[in-house]
Parts: sequence; structure tokens; C-alpha cells
Amino acid sequence: MKTIPVTCAIIHFDDKVLAVQRSKTMKLPLKWEFAGGKIEKGETEIDCTKREIFEELNIQIEVKEKLTPVIHQYSDFKIKLIPFIVKYISGELILKEHSDFVIVNKEELTNLDWAEADLPILKEFLAL
Repeated sequence: MKTIPVTCAIIHFDDKVLAVQRSKTMKLPLKWEFAGGKIEKGETEIDCTKREIFEELNIQIEVKEKLTPVIHQYSDFKIKLIPFIVKYISGELILKEHSDFVIVNKEELTNLDWAEADLPILKEFLAL
């Protein structure tokens, strides 16, 4: 089974962090995740992160730090999730694919029902 390279962004709004909820029609419906998406051919991980965040959320970000990538096998697909800590720069947050979002203190992220691949990333982030 081919591994799909995907980036995700832990987006800081000052001292709070954004999490988004997948819609009912997406794979892993209603699970929470850090926003991002598939790397396109010829695209760098950072370019992908910036593009996906703008496409999904209508905001501009600045990439600050890369965390440890996670390879996760779901029942019918496998992803390599490449996380970045990023800072919100500008734009009005508009959900284009997701059903909901929260901007919360870091510690509050553990109250959400996360997609499995995001859990090791959340754990590493919380330990920083």
C-alpha cells in the first residue's frame, strides 16, 4: 500500500491553538485534526502547508518549526503526516472543508476526539 505524504499545521493565534473538525462527508468524519493536506508533485513540505492552510482556511501563516513525522496505517490507506508549528499572520478564518473549529489553550486540545494519526503529534506538541 502506497504511503500518502500529508502536511499539517499546528496554528498559533497568539497563545492559543487552532484545531479543526472533519466534516461528515470526509474520511474519518467528525474527528478533530490539525489542518493540512496532501503534498502535490514538485511541491515542498512548507509550500504545501502554506497552500493547504490558505485553501482550507483562507488564512496566511508563517512556518516556524517542524515536528516529528508520523506514519499511520488506517484500514484502507496509509499516511506520512508531517507536522509544522506555524504562526497565524493574516486573513479571516473561513472553513471551506471542515465542519467546525476551536481556538483554545494548548491543554484544552486533549478534550477533543482526534484522528488517530494526529495523536502522536498532539503528544509531542503538548510536551514542548
